[in-house]
Amino acid sequence: MRCHRFKCLLAFVCFVSVTWIKSVHRDAVPPVMQTLYERLLAAEERGVEVNRNLSSILEQLRNLSKAETLNSTKQPTGDPGQQIHLQPNIYFYMPHLRRHSDSLVPNVVLGQGRRGVSMVLGVPTVKRTKQSYLVSTLQSLLFNLSPSQRQDLLIIVFVAEVDSDYVNSIAQAVSKNFPTDVQSGLLEVVSPSQFYYPDFSNLTETLGDSKERVKWRTKQNLDFSFLMLYAKDKGTYYVQLEDDVVAKEGYYDAMKTFADQEASKPWIYLEFSQLGFIGKMFRTRDLAMITDFFLMFHRDKPIDWLLDHILWVKVCNPEKDAKHCATQKASLKQRYKPSLFQHVGLHSSLPGKLQPLKDKDFGKQTLYFPHINPPAALNSSLQHYQQHSLQRAYRGEDFFWALTPVKGDYIIIQFPQPIHITGFLFRSGNTENFGDKMNNTTVEVLPSNGSTQDEESERYTRVGEFVDGVAAGTIEDTLQPVSALRLVVHSNSDVWTVMSEIYIKV
Repeated sequence: MRCHRFKCLLAFVCFVSVTWIKSVHRDAVPPVMQTLYERLLAAEERGVEVNRNLSSILEQLRNLSKAETLNSTKQPTGDPGQQIHLQPNIYFYMPHLRRHSDSLVPNVVLGQGRRGVSMVLGVPTVKRTKQSYLVSTLQSLLFNLSPSQRQDLLIIVFVAEVDSDYVNSIAQAVSKNFPTDVQSGLLEVVSPSQFYYPDFSNLTETLGDSKERVKWRTKQNLDFSFLMLYAKDKGTYYVQLEDDVVAKEGYYDAMKTFADQEASKPWIYLEFSQLGFIGKMFRTRDLAMITDFFLMFHRDKPIDWLLDHILWVKVCNPEKDAKHCATQKASLKQRYKPSLFQHVGLHSSLPGKLQPLKDKDFGKQTLYFPHINPPAALNSSLQHYQQHSLQRAYRGEDFFWALTPVKGDYIIIQFPQPIHITGFLFRSGNTENFGDKMNNTTVEVLPSNGSTQDEESERYTRVGEFVDGVAAGTIEDTLQPVSALRLVVHSNSDVWTVMSEIYIKV
């Protein structure tokens, strides 16, 4: 209010003084008055400039107030504490957001409000006209994670659609395939407000791209920005992925260790894949700056180009050559090898586009874990596929791959002489066939005073069962020595089964 009064008084004084001076013939004006006249003209111009600046500041304060109001608004679904934390600039880049107070409130379909983790993985997904890879991608990310790793990780599936039926169908698929991880809060499913996206019909075609491609890349910029803003207060590091990738086993420890090693360096991002935006890790404290840049130019260029431009703006000198610029940019990004994520999708989310990109640094996956096991005769009702036999898996030469198990199927490992077994490990599934796991299957032992004949099968003692595809344990002294081990399937399976590790520890 005081600023407003000052502006009015300054303008009035300038107007009266200049008008009076102009009314006097210039020849009759003394030098002192002429000087005063020139100063008043300058003051008048300065007053106009101050007026413009104050108006701009007031507008920014209004937008800041709106953003704070949105941040204090409770969500209609999910945890009320899960809000998208925004900077006021977003209203300048996307003015249509002002029309609806909830245009920036995320729709948390599944989530327990997990925060404070070391790593947040962002997996954006859209409706595809061809094959969907989302479930396989999540299976890959969750494969063989330890309990402590599962507690220190958050995976956010961002369904970048406003079709509520489709969003709910994705949530149902995630709940069905990963019920434990949803319940624990490890997995979240989030979508944007129906008012988030602008009108894409008036985009300018740039870079020689078609209108459809410009729309696709513009929406992708907005999708990634929304997901990053939603994730930025939930952990220490944020990793951008896609919905059609496979992760190398052990990726979590490799990424966390590398990030900790590079913690003292001024990097903007770490690279765990050389393809596009896949496997880029950011400090969550930098996400506000990064998304601000993406939103500022979301209509102009693809997101991986914009990421590179951030580096250019920060360290490149226009008076230096391209080689100097490349050297400076290299200091803001660190590359980890071998790559930890591989692109597996063939059909792009852009309709009609094939994208058979492969990361050459990914290398070969470990499909089985060999061990030296004690001599044994093997017998199974399961039919193996191609050369992937039970015998080869037991010798550590391959993995066992069998057709769909049914109730009553079994695997028997019979030893020539009773032996003392200190422990056992059976691991099903591998990094190429995540879902081919043993379910509702038990591990049983036959003590040396028993028999392997059918009429003696009741003398087997249960010592373990498969949980999330793995059965591991020890055998009590009272059951030693052991004549045989047996795996028994107790219900029909919907998928084939892979046994990637067999270890009988003696």
